[in-house]
Amino acid sequence: MADPTDLVHIPRHVAIIMDGNGRWAERRSLPRIRGHEEGVHAVRAVTRACRRLGVKVLTLYSFSTENWSRPSAEVEGLMSLLVRYLQEERNEILGNGIRLTTSGETARLPLSVRAALKVMMKLSAGAEDMTLNLALSYGSRQEIIRAVQALAREVKRGELKPDAIGEADLERHLYTAGLPDPDLVIRSSGEMRLSNFLLWQVAYAELFVTDVLWPDFREEHLVEALTAYGNRQRRFGKTGAQLREDVR
Repeated sequence: MADPTDLVHIPRHVAIIMDGNGRWAERRSLPRIRGHEEGVHAVRAVTRACRRLGVKVLTLYSFSTENWSRPSAEVEGLMSLLVRYLQEERNEILGNGIRLTTSGETARLPLSVRAALKVMMKLSAGAEDMTLNLALSYGSRQEIIRAVQALAREVKRGELKPDAIGEADLERHLYTAGLPDPDLVIRSSGEMRLSNFLLWQVAYAELFVTDVLWPDFREEHLVEALTAYGNRQRRFGKTGAQLREDVR
């Protein structure tokens, strides 16, 4: 097991695709919601570890726009679980200087969820040690379309010229506006895809995939991912020789 004391390079922003809750439950002949309930323990462990290790932003892919098509009983169970998580983790979040934010079409969420999120985001707004960003009712393609539509309205109003549109203009209309792009994307359960998650933002992120199902994911698995990240050379299109020259 990797030793957290050996970590040299800590990513500023870690984004996690928390996959495998359903399979974890099915392998144990349990209802799928039990897998989601166990996944909350992983969320708690990883959030604590990221805060302690110095990660500044942790984004968790908590509920996608595609997840709305799941059986209604499972969706309702997930929403209830989210409310319970926000209530039970209140002291943990506030006591550790964590600011809670969201990314996604949160207006689609049930009123109970929106109310719980509003309370926690207001109470934690001044926290500066780490940001916990929950991607809820989130889809990256939909996010980009929404941003393009906002830019089109600016052009129509004469506030922006089409030829002057740059990356920064689009980024200020993304749900993640104000947050740094992810440095590392972790996906549990072994699936090798991004699943419509932060497609614009992860253009230069390092990817780490583990076969561990999310309910079993703990600090040692996070440290393994951070160790792998620290051993990679992020070139951003440059050659290794150029990077070595840049640091001189």
